[in-house]
Amino acid sequence: MARVLLLDTNIAAGPLLAALKSGGHSVTLAGGQPSDVLARAHPDYVQLDYSDTEATLRLFDQGGFDFLVPGCNDRSYQTCAEIADRRNLPGVDGAAATRTLNNKGAFRAWARALGLPVPRTLDPGEVRPGRPVIVKPEESYSGRGATVLRAPTPVSLAAALEAARTESRSGACVIEEFVEGQLYSHTAFVDTSGVRWDTVVVEHGSANPLAVDTSHVARDFPDAALQEMRSIARTMMSALDLQPGLLHTQLILGPEGLRLVEVTRRCPGDLYSLLVSLSTGADYAGAYVRPFLGEDFGAFPEPAAALPILRHTVSSPEGAQLGALRFSRPVDIERMAILALSGDALAPSPRSRVGLLFLRARDAGDLAALAAAAVERRLYEILPGDAW
Repeated sequence: MARVLLLDTNIAAGPLLAALKSGGHSVTLAGGQPSDVLARAHPDYVQLDYSDTEATLRLFDQGGFDFLVPGCNDRSYQTCAEIADRRNLPGVDGAAATRTLNNKGAFRAWARALGLPVPRTLDPGEVRPGRPVIVKPEESYSGRGATVLRAPTPVSLAAALEAARTESRSGACVIEEFVEGQLYSHTAFVDTSGVRWDTVVVEHGSANPLAVDTSHVARDFPDAALQEMRSIARTMMSALDLQPGLLHTQLILGPEGLRLVEVTRRCPGDLYSLLVSLSTGADYAGAYVRPFLGEDFGAFPEPAAALPILRHTVSSPEGAQLGALRFSRPVDIERMAILALSGDALAPSPRSRVGLLFLRARDAGDLAALAAAAVERRLYEILPGDAW
């Protein structure tokens, strides 16, 4: 039995904690918010701001831990990467490779030099009124601080840049061409032999078009695009000398082919691991944590049609007071993680969430109808506390 330090107390890390415990390991959780779900639920919790790398390293050394496992956010992985430069940690890339992937500006420059398909970045002086752009923080998540300008003007561009800088940890931002198409994620477990197992998830934003809140395993992703993504994964693995593990890529597939949006090596949030496991039968969380313990991924299921499971983050586009949910159609709830209480004031998406909802559809047609209802905001209504 190993002693493991897991850097995350958000609910998304729950399957990771369960996978580590099922392996017989002793797990300590570290995080800065004692009110987080796992901090309250798990007895071995240490309050720690793990963005402080030196404090995290002291805890790792003084606690006599054998392994360090990043959770489901970029800061968690970045701290592990900085420690990996000073300690022998299996499965964790170094800080330089991590910054290349996680920093939007650095990633796009690196990818272009390598010939990988990414949206073109622009200087402010290159922005034209008839040329749609998206302005993003260099270091942020869930669409925070991002603005789409379909008809940019100097005034709207200045406001978008200020919004992006405010949300960026570094204060820097990027301007890039706005690419039309469908958003997907290609989630793959890779090692020196290539892609060991992968699947593709189709993603939508309903409450906020720049924040994913509705998704399911894709059933019609073109095989040519899948083969291209596998080739890209192998290229990135080799070019950055990445450790075996998860390589998770968001991409847009449109009329001009695919464009890479974001690449991470940490487990995606909002219980993405549970969506993949329920849909495919793969032990996604187990395959994610094992390389950080110096182990192989474990067994993967044979390719098969995914079960029709929809993941939806219940939230409000404009903010609301939460009383109850009233569904507009019957739903088969596979699982729901509750994140807010009746009476809570909800901020606009993505700043607050009511819960994470996993719905089971009857078949592919029912899944498509269910997804359409969620994306079009027809699946449920958020009732205020005084309207029952």
